[in-house]
Amino acid sequence: MCGIAGIVGQQANAEIARSMARRLKHRGPDGEGVWSEPGIALSHRRLAVQDLTEAGFQPMSHGAAVLTYNGELYNHERLRAAMAGPWKSSGDTEVLLHLLAQQGAACLNSLAGMFAFALWDGTKRRLLLARDRLGIKPLYYRLLPDGIAFASELKALLLLGKPEIDRSALRDFLFHGYIPAPKTIYSGIAKLPAGHTLSFADGRAEVQRYWNPSAAIVARDSAATVQELDALLRELIPAQTLSDVPVGVFLSGGIDSALTSYYLDAPHTYTLGFESSARSEADAARRVAEHFGTVHLEMTAPQADFAGALAHIAELFDEPFGDSAAWSNYLVAQFARREVTVALSGEGGDEIFCGYPRYWSRVGQRSSFLNRSLARHLPPLSRFAASMQRHAYVGLPAYAAALGGMTASQIDSLLSQDWQESGYDYLWFYRQHWREDLSPLSRLRWLDVHTDLAEGLLTKVDRTSMAHSLEVRPPLLDHRLVEFMLSVDPRLLVDESGRRGKLLVRQLMQPRLPGGHLNQPKSGFGLPVHAWLKHHPSILRDAVRRLMERGILRRPVSTEFRRAWYILVLDRWFTAFA
Repeated sequence: MCGIAGIVGQQANAEIARSMARRLKHRGPDGEGVWSEPGIALSHRRLAVQDLTEAGFQPMSHGAAVLTYNGELYNHERLRAAMAGPWKSSGDTEVLLHLLAQQGAACLNSLAGMFAFALWDGTKRRLLLARDRLGIKPLYYRLLPDGIAFASELKALLLLGKPEIDRSALRDFLFHGYIPAPKTIYSGIAKLPAGHTLSFADGRAEVQRYWNPSAAIVARDSAATVQELDALLRELIPAQTLSDVPVGVFLSGGIDSALTSYYLDAPHTYTLGFESSARSEADAARRVAEHFGTVHLEMTAPQADFAGALAHIAELFDEPFGDSAAWSNYLVAQFARREVTVALSGEGGDEIFCGYPRYWSRVGQRSSFLNRSLARHLPPLSRFAASMQRHAYVGLPAYAAALGGMTASQIDSLLSQDWQESGYDYLWFYRQHWREDLSPLSRLRWLDVHTDLAEGLLTKVDRTSMAHSLEVRPPLLDHRLVEFMLSVDPRLLVDESGRRGKLLVRQLMQPRLPGGHLNQPKSGFGLPVHAWLKHHPSILRDAVRRLMERGILRRPVSTEFRRAWYILVLDRWFTAFA
C-alpha cells in the first residue's frame, strides 16, 4: 500500500511530483520514487508489503509504459503464471504493469484486489487512472489549463494552489456526512468514482465505469446458499493474507470480524476496548479469540480527547467528514501498527449481508398524515422533527433518509442564504443508483454498496489506517463475494418480524462461535458526542459562533442536535483549511 501522485502538462517536473509525494509520506514511509520526462512526472511513496527489495520500487517502467500504483492484487501469482515475463521482481506491481502494457484497461476485469493507479503510455502520450471496483483505495484528480494532476489524497493536489470552496459540496456533506464522488470540497478537484477509469490524452479527460455488477437474483434455497458462501469465504479470506510482512486481524465483538478470523490459521488479532463497559466489545472479542485460538492483544482507549480527535480528523480527511467512529478506527490502527504492517477487517459485512437496522425497519412504509403534518410544522432542527421528517418520506427520499445525515429541511433551515441554492437536489448522488426495478430490500442493498460504502465507510478506514502506515484489507469486499451476495435474495438474509439481519451468516457461524455470541447487542464505535457536549456546551456554542461569523450558518443549534458533530467538524475544517 502506498501513496501516488503525478502531473501532466507544462508544470510537470520531477521536483513538483516529488513535493506532492512527500505530502503523502504517511502512506509510504519505506521509500520515495520519481520518474519524469518533458510534460509528465510521476511519483510514489512506498509502504513495502510485497517484494521488499529494490526490485519493487516505483514508478516502474516496461517499455514505453510507466506505472505508479497503490494497492494489492491477491491473484497476482496466478496472473503471473499465465504470462511469459521476463520478471525482475516477485511482487504484484510488475504483474499489473505487464498486463496494462499488453491489454490496457481491458485487464481490469481480471484483477482481484484493491487498487488505485496511474499508467503513462509514452507511445500514445496518454494517462490512464483507475480505481478498484468498490472504492477501497482513493484517487483524486485536478484538471489543469493544459493537463491534469492526480494524487491519493487531496493534500498533495493543494500544493498546486487552493481552489475555491464548492458550496454545493458543503450542502452534500451535511446531507450525507461525507462529500460524494465525484465532488470534493474544492471546485476543480474531483474524486475518481469507485469502479471507474479516467483516460487523459490530447487535453481531454474521459471518465468511464468499468464495473457493472448484476442485480439479478439467482434462485437458491438457504442451505445451498450457505454452502456456497462457506466455500467462497474459505477461498477468498486466506488469499488476502498474501504478504511479505506481518499480518493481523481487527477483532471486535461483531460477527463480521469473527467470520474473518475463523477462516485463518491462528491469526494475530487486535481489539480496541473502552473504559466504559457499556460501549466496549472487548469481552466479547476476547471470548472469540480464546475460542478460535488466536494470538490476541487488547488496548483500552482512554477517555476520549475530543479536541484532539477533532483536530486529527480535519488533518486526516482534508475535507469535512462526519463519522465520529473515525477516531476509534484511528486508535486501533495506531495500536495494531506496533506489531503488523497489514491488518484484515470485517468492513462491508453490514452492506453485503444486510446487517443494518434499516433492512428490517420498513423504510418508506411508515408515512402517515400525522407524521407528515408534524414534519411540516415542528421546528426543523429538533430531534422529534428530524424523526418525523424521516417517517414522512416515501420512495427514494425515505431510503436516503435512512442512509443519510441531516435532512434537507434541516440544512435549509441552518445555512445562511449565501450557502443555499434554490431547489437544490440533495438526492442527486443516490438518484444515480436508484433502481425502481428492484425489490425494496434489494434496492436498499444496491444503494448501500454503490454509495455510502465507498464514500463513507471505506474513506474512513483508508485515512485512519494509512495515517499510521497500516494497510487494511477488507476481504468481505472482494468483488467476487460482493457479486455473489448481490445475486442472493435478501429475504434469505433478513427477518423483518424478528428484527434481525445476516441470517445466512448467523446460520453459517452459529456452531462455530461461543454460545450466545450472536445474541449480544452491537455497541458501535462512535464517540459519545452528546454526553461530552452536555458537560462542555461552550465547545458547540463557540463553533456555531465562528461559523455564523463566517456567514455559513444563520442560527445556533442546541447540544441535543442529532448531528452536532457535523457542526464541530465543519468548524474545525474551516479553522484549519479555509
